[in-house]
Parts: sequence; C-alpha cells; structure tokens
Amino acid sequence: MSANTMANDTIVFLQQHHSTNGVNATKDGGKRKGRKRGMLTRARQTMVKHTWVLPAIILVILLAAYAVNPTKSNPLHYGIFLAYEMPDVLDDNGRVQYGKGKLDFAFVAFYTIVLSFTREFVMQEILRPLARRAGLSKGKQARFMEQVYTALYFSFLGPWGLYAMSRTPVWYFNTYGMYEGFPHKTHDACFKFYYLFQAAYWAQQAIVLVLGMEKPRKDFKELVGHHVVTLALIGLSYRFHFTYMGIAVYITHDVSDWFLATVKTLNYLDSPILAPFYAVFMCAWIYLRHYVNLRIIWSLFNEFQTVGPYVVDWEAQQYKCPLALYITAPLLISLQALNLFWLFYIVRIAYRMLAHNVAEDDRSEDEDEDEAEDKVEEKLDNGKANGYSSAVKTNGTATRR
Repeated sequence: MSANTMANDTIVFLQQHHSTNGVNATKDGGKRKGRKRGMLTRARQTMVKHTWVLPAIILVILLAAYAVNPTKSNPLHYGIFLAYEMPDVLDDNGRVQYGKGKLDFAFVAFYTIVLSFTREFVMQEILRPLARRAGLSKGKQARFMEQVYTALYFSFLGPWGLYAMSRTPVWYFNTYGMYEGFPHKTHDACFKFYYLFQAAYWAQQAIVLVLGMEKPRKDFKELVGHHVVTLALIGLSYRFHFTYMGIAVYITHDVSDWFLATVKTLNYLDSPILAPFYAVFMCAWIYLRHYVNLRIIWSLFNEFQTVGPYVVDWEAQQYKCPLALYITAPLLISLQALNLFWLFYIVRIAYRMLAHNVAEDDRSEDEDEDEAEDKVEEKLDNGKANGYSSAVKTNGTATRR
C-alpha cells in the first residue's frame, strides 16, 4: 500500500468519525431541548391546573429574600409590615399612630399576592372536595367554591371591621364623626391594617375579573362597574383622608356580602333553612346597603359642609371642600344605583320563592348551560367508553376467530 493510499484512507476514516460524532451530538442536543420543553410544558400545565402554585412560588421567593435580612433596612419589610409608624404620636386612648405614604402600595401589593394564593388554595384543595361530596355538578361546584370562600373571608373581615370602627368616632355609623376633627391623617395599627388589607382584597378581586377566573354572569358589566367604583373610593378616601367615611362603607358591604354569599351557599346545597335565612339576608341588605348608605350620602349635603373646615388647604392636607364633594357624591350615588339594581333581583327572587316556591336567579342561567355541557360531556365520555368496549369485543372476537 502506498503512502498516498494510506493518507487517503486516514482522511476518509476521520471524516466518517467526525460525521458520526456530529450526528450523535445533534441527537443529544435534541433530547436536551426536548426535555427542557417537556419540563416547561409540565410546569405550565401544573400552574394552569393548580392556580395557587404561581402565587405560592412568588410568596416563597419574597419571604426568603426578606429572611436574609429581616430588618427595616430590607425593602420587603414594608410589604409585610405597616409603614410610617409614629411612636411619639398617640391618640386619646394611648394607641401608637401610623401615617400614610407611597410605601403603603407595597403592603397592598404583597397582600394581594397572599390573597391570590389563599383564595385559589382554599377553593381548589379544600372546597372542591366538599363540593364533589355534596354531589354538585361541575358548573355549580365552581359557584359553590366562590361563595363559600367569600363567606369565609367576610366571617373574619366583617367582625374585624366592626371592631376597628368601634375604636373610632364613627361608631355606630355616626356620620358626624366622619367629619369631626378632619383631616384624619393618622390611624392606629388595627385600623390601618384593616383598611389596606381590604384594599388588597378588592385589588385581588379585580384581577380575578380581568383574568376571567370566574365565569361571567349576566350582570358582569354591573359587577365590573361596582369594582371600578369601589377601587376609586378606596384609593381616593385613603389618599385624601376620608377614611372614616370609607370604613363605614366598607362595613356595610362586608356584612351584607357575608349574608349574600351564605344564602347562595345554602341555595346550592338545597338547605331547608334557605327561606328563613333569605328573609334575614334581605333585611340585612336593605338596612346596610340602602338605609345606612343613603344616610352617608345624605350627610354629604349637610354635615360634610358644616362640620369642620370646608375649604381646600394643600399644605395642611385639608381636602374637605366643594371639589371633594363633587367627586365623592357621584361615586357613592353610583354605588347606590348598582345596589338598587341588585335589590331588584333580590326582591324578584323573594317573590318567586313565595309565589312559586322556586329560588331561581335569572343571572344564574349560565349554570344551567354548564349543567347541559356536563351532560353532553358525560354522554360523549360514555360513548367513547362504549365504543372502546365494542372495539375490544370486536377485536377479541376476531382474535378468537
């Protein structure tokens, strides 16, 4: 064999070896990419199926970052704890006061994440099994979970709000106390935590609406309007020191929302106490959302202007003035109009219960559609199962033949 022939054979061998290594490397790279895509797909599917996972991950990261340096020098401190403590400023009862500022946004943002996790975890891991055990259809399961969670939430926040209000001049819905001593620039820890925690709750509810995490009812537009007005009232009342008026409006909705969520839960469970409890709910709704709120609106046109200063003073942060009236009154009247809209449905349901012994809400027709869809899916599943069974029998017969 000549030297040239040996050299050529060596070159061919090296080229083939390099080509083989390249193919193997390409296969290995493709497998790694496939594994990465598979992991991402599984992670995405997990977060879609278990919607509490993403906020849980965010909370773990934030709390871990705070645990590294659990002091006020850590920026995350004011997301977890109240900011602007004023140890030298005490109220008449000796309670330390807290001011207001931009750091309060961090507090609201953090607890919006907390409530996002809490809502999804409680609904999916605790309430869904209860709904299944109660024999509810898939459509009613979702509604049941939403209402039970709401009832649980306001079981805590309703009494808390009443307690916070009892420590202020506003107790019991004293409209004069809303304006006496204005501006109310500081509050104790109980009051401030409650006010901002409620702001986080309504922010989280707005996220639920925006992301479509609840199937819309027929009054979806009115519900969106209610959330917009509520968030505007919360933000403006806190920034411009109308928090004593704000806590009164908060409580009228907290307590009535508890009754509303509870009566809906009883309806889903076909409870025998539905009718008497519905009567109690109607009384609570009319008293809190109409009588008390109309008193607050009425106070805007007399006590708002006569109790305390009624002139704008930017340096003193005195905002109780005609401009504030022109903003506050339309917002509260809009809220009252929406409540009257829902009162119409409430009264109509009561009439149907008395006249026809039927507790049915026109806004809930989507649940009937869900049940119809469930039946269709069940038939399709049964059809697939029967088809599979037939195929197995046919295959089995063919094999035997």
